[in-house]
Amino acid sequence: MECYLDNCATTPVCQEAAAAVTDALLNNWGNPSSLYRKGMDAEELLQNARAAVAEKLSCRSEEVLFTSGGTEANNIAILGTAGAMKRCGNRVVISSIEHSSVEEAAKHLEQQGFDVVRLPVDADGKVPVQALYRAVNKNTILVSMMAVNNEVGSIQAVAEMRRAVKATGSPAVIHCDAVQAYGKLPGLRPSAMGVDLMSISAHKIHGPKGVGALYVRGGVRDGGVRVQARTFGGLQEKKLRPGTEPVPAIAGFGAAAKAMPDAARIYARMQGLHSYLLSGLSSIDGITVNSPEDGLPYIVNISTGVPSEPMMNFLSQRGIYVSSGSACAKGHKSHVLSRMGLAEPLLNSALRISFSHRTTTEELDCFLQGLEEGKKRIYTKR
Repeated sequence: MECYLDNCATTPVCQEAAAAVTDALLNNWGNPSSLYRKGMDAEELLQNARAAVAEKLSCRSEEVLFTSGGTEANNIAILGTAGAMKRCGNRVVISSIEHSSVEEAAKHLEQQGFDVVRLPVDADGKVPVQALYRAVNKNTILVSMMAVNNEVGSIQAVAEMRRAVKATGSPAVIHCDAVQAYGKLPGLRPSAMGVDLMSISAHKIHGPKGVGALYVRGGVRDGGVRVQARTFGGLQEKKLRPGTEPVPAIAGFGAAAKAMPDAARIYARMQGLHSYLLSGLSSIDGITVNSPEDGLPYIVNISTGVPSEPMMNFLSQRGIYVSSGSACAKGHKSHVLSRMGLAEPLLNSALRISFSHRTTTEELDCFLQGLEEGKKRIYTKR
């Protein structure tokens, strides 16, 4: 039995998204900027997809800007905001466990002379609210914090960013990387959370790779938040992400969003799967659970006592797929677990198990059996 439990890295494409991509490739291949029928048909398809993505984000269609994925959405948000707001101040506040696309963009800003403050996290991978309030001042132009951590599942107090900004009278723009939260975390509404910019991605919700979106409060140049363009050359996506839109990928994104079950409706089931896995892990000697109890139930991070790479290889040979952390880190030690204060042996033996709404108890049983066997066999070889 093949057992795929690395849904934080990517998800298998759903039938609805695959069909939408294929149809667009074969039958609706016009350039959406063209003013004849074939182009207008493609434009209609693009706008229908935009509406579907917006509906699941509880925002207006004109507030959704399509990108090539979460990484580009994060870069546009971080660098574009800094460029637009640099006359108002130079402090940027992020958490110390952000995705590399936020962290690397922040490093670039540091090289340009911006003051970047990285907020610490506690043992549960959460930013202490007091640290956030201490970091934000009148010189702050951007605050960015992910909704759900991609390695351990900790849920951040995103709404506190707006409260901290208001408390200081700061002009700061609020950004949230919601790539791991979109479609999973109930109540993910940027307007209700006080968020100006929010990044999401299609391939985390059973859509195709190569497409994501950035929520821009109020829409670009429609009285909404100011974001400076980083690329140039066309009028597409309000000139903030110019270039001919990849209509097939966007159509797939829209179809995946439509097919996504309601996050609140399936949350209890996901909590049940989470508890089922933890119960199974408790019967295996030497397992440490690194994820917080109140984290997103789709993500469970553990340390097995066996080095991560040989354990992953052992499981992979049996058709069981998990990871040792963020797919973007490519095997490097987790900066998230390090920031949480985990000791070296726990860092070296960490595994991330991540669900989608398709995950079954049979898959979890398969993983638990493989994990227990792997601990015995790998230790025997050593």
